Amino acid sequence: MNLLAVVWDFDPTFINLFGFEIRWYSLTWVAALMFGGWLFSYFCKREGKPESVSDTAFMYIALGTIIGARLGHCLFYEPMEYLREPWRIITGIRDGGLASHGAAIGIVLGIWLSSRKNKVSVLWTADRLGIIAPLSGAMIRFGNLFNSEIIGNPTDMPWGFKFMRLYRSGTPAELVPACHPTQLYEALCYILCFSVLFALYRYAKVAKREGFIFGAAMVGIFLPRFLIEFVKINQVAFEQGMTLNMGQWLSVPFIVAGVVFMLWAWYRHNGEPVAVVPTAPKAKQPKNKRLYKK
Repeated sequence: MNLLAVVWDFDPTFINLFGFEIRWYSLTWVAALMFGGWLFSYFCKREGKPESVSDTAFMYIALGTIIGARLGHCLFYEPMEYLREPWRIITGIRDGGLASHGAAIGIVLGIWLSSRKNKVSVLWTADRLGIIAPLSGAMIRFGNLFNSEIIGNPTDMPWGFKFMRLYRSGTPAELVPACHPTQLYEALCYILCFSVLFALYRYAKVAKREGFIFGAAMVGIFLPRFLIEFVKINQVAFEQGMTLNMGQWLSVPFIVAGVVFMLWAWYRHNGEPVAVVPTAPKAKQPKNKRLYKK
């Protein structure tokens, strides 16, 4: 029995309007999108990009994030259920089911489309979104915590959480096992990743190598996700008995791609060489002589 565990009995509903619930989880998504849009606008203003670049990027990437996250869950985790009843991809969205790996694919597609529309470098957009993505991910993981979902295995650690709302109402806290708060683990890792990437953007010359920050973001997001999955309860039944679960298998390509982007950005020549124009040698100046009149 862990007497130091946190008893977590947070109400996931922010407000109930005539039977229609607005949940904290939904608000974390809104906050992630709004703050992400504001931060991308900050990058554009700081670097002299027109406001239309920020507006277009926000529209494409927000849609890519939401659609990709929903399709990712339906196709990666419950494909047979949703292929049998495809309309539930839309009608069942309030029942839950969003996948970060699907969101990442949607973000990449949104980056490509918005960059073409704005006629800016795809890697320029990707680097700026790479800074924003981990902070947005942290906000959404707090939403998972409010929902008491995506929890970890039982633990004896003093920071374990007893997720009371996963048990019948009135169950004594002493009978509820403490579990790893994997939502917090991921959120803290993502906040650290954001801090490092933002510091690189502001103060390090490596930020000028297009693609490096984007690659570092993929490693910083999906490597912690891969490791934390080892202490996380499997989300779907078919993951039982797998050496690596679905979240880990989906993380591996992103980690590898991130390392490739970082190495490529580090070793490639960044931009066109600066032309060196030879300058003519300066004419030899005569020594000052005093002139005397006769």
